[in-house]
Amino acid sequence: MGRLYLFADEAGDFAFTRGDNVPRYFILGTVVLESCDIGTELLALRRDMAWRKMPLGDYFHASTDKQSVRNEVFELLKSAKFQIHATIMEKSKAQPQVRESRERFYKYGWLYHFRHSQKHYLTAGEELHITAASVGTKKGQGAFTDAVNDVVQQTIGRRQWATSFWPSASDPCLQVADYCIWAIQRKWEREDARSYALIRDKVVHEYDMWAHGGKHYY
Repeated sequence: MGRLYLFADEAGDFAFTRGDNVPRYFILGTVVLESCDIGTELLALRRDMAWRKMPLGDYFHASTDKQSVRNEVFELLKSAKFQIHATIMEKSKAQPQVRESRERFYKYGWLYHFRHSQKHYLTAGEELHITAASVGTKKGQGAFTDAVNDVVQQTIGRRQWATSFWPSASDPCLQVADYCIWAIQRKWEREDARSYALIRDKVVHEYDMWAHGGKHYY
């Protein structure tokens, strides 16, 4: 029996309003791995960068890393084997009942993401370990944890599974997910596909949830 590893992250926020610095989209994404070797390779790259005295933060984080760092991380990701799945939620198209709370909106996105993406990688008998980047405060994390666990319980059937919710700094594979979802966000928010083009061949599922909806609620 094989085991798959899903590392999940999101881009955007829960601000349901318009503004110059307010993201238009909330994006949920998962990276699907058959092994976590890419995490080991990313740590090796980080040590090599430190030796070369490159400008590093506490961990790889695409939105704050210097472009010179991003270039080398994406070069490593280009050669790795994994799948990327993303669900795009244009926030202004979410009906009021869907966004009545951050937790409800988050769970709604996870339900559609997991239900429609799993057919691309799950086969009979496989175990699944889902590791999601922690969201918000420790107190608020409990509601998000419950939301993900409930969605997985509803959709995964009888197979064995486990979930973990960790800070991105704690696992390099979460940093892989961060980089991939950041690249997708840049494409959707800014029409900047330079980084996306480097990982395009790994994007198996990229779903605009409300693409056919024409009504905006704010």
